[in-house]
Amino acid sequence: MQLLTKVRDRFPTVRGIPSLELSLAPLVHSLPLDQNPAAVYLASLNTEQGRRTMLQALNTIAAILSGGQADAFTCDWGAVRYQHVMAVRAQLAAHYKAGTVNKMLSALRGVLKAAKNLGQMPPDAYSNAVDIRGIKNATLPAGRELSMGEISVLLMTCGLDHSPAGVRDAALIAVLYGAGLRRAEIVELDLADYVPDTGKLVVRGKGQKERIAWLNDGANAVLSEWLAVRGDEDGPLFWHINKADKLINRRLTTQAIFHILRKRGDEAGLREFSPHDLRRTFVSDLLDAGADIATVARMAGHANIQTTARYDRRPEETKRRAAGLLHIPYHKKRPD
Repeated sequence: MQLLTKVRDRFPTVRGIPSLELSLAPLVHSLPLDQNPAAVYLASLNTEQGRRTMLQALNTIAAILSGGQADAFTCDWGAVRYQHVMAVRAQLAAHYKAGTVNKMLSALRGVLKAAKNLGQMPPDAYSNAVDIRGIKNATLPAGRELSMGEISVLLMTCGLDHSPAGVRDAALIAVLYGAGLRRAEIVELDLADYVPDTGKLVVRGKGQKERIAWLNDGANAVLSEWLAVRGDEDGPLFWHINKADKLINRRLTTQAIFHILRKRGDEAGLREFSPHDLRRTFVSDLLDAGADIATVARMAGHANIQTTARYDRRPEETKRRAAGLLHIPYHKKRPD
């Protein structure tokens, strides 16, 4: 119950897009938390960030279903049927990109499963309601890839900073790129997760799934310099450093990672990039080097190999070379 109460109280209601007024009235009185499908579903998620994301999705869907009268905790999820889900899918598809729609539909499936398990939705109605296809993602991945020259300049910029932060930030960049980690993954690393002799790194990814990453000699060299500064005290692999250059045994936040890379990118004079762009570059560079796509998918922690395939630049290079075979008979006019 404590977790359910925390889920309800911690996150605000978010209203998203115009409703379809599907005449699903909100509950007159909110259900007890241990009987509330939204609270039970959100409590089943492993991370606070995941709960926040899915609550925003449920709030948006609840507003669509109820004509803006209900939120995630007051929507009558047990009354949702197949036709409602299809209408919601269409409305979401008109306002969001495919990846966002599919994530929101995943939240809807989760809360409907909770409603079914709580006895608020007949099993056959549940089966019909969740029997919907996701939206096919035909868009190119957002963001950009960094060249090896840009990564070199980033590391060189950190090297010119002789403070502990310079050493730490170089190690962060080396590990983010060298292991293709997400922001949420690198901040969760502990000292015990790293084996310096082999470069083995135990990574906890989405859904608390663990995988093993391997750092090459270059990344290991940068990380060993940081460990010489950090010391061997148990705790997070990467520590907070205050303005007085004092090391504090405290885990960095994902937002801190964003600000660190933004700061170093500005110092290096690079075009804007995000932490995820280093992960995108990791995947693309491995595929360019001829690594098997299934292996790269496992290295990146992708549940679906199609996600990895979206970062494969080789088909585009093939198309670029093919376009070069065409002849455009244009002759520049000479001045009279």
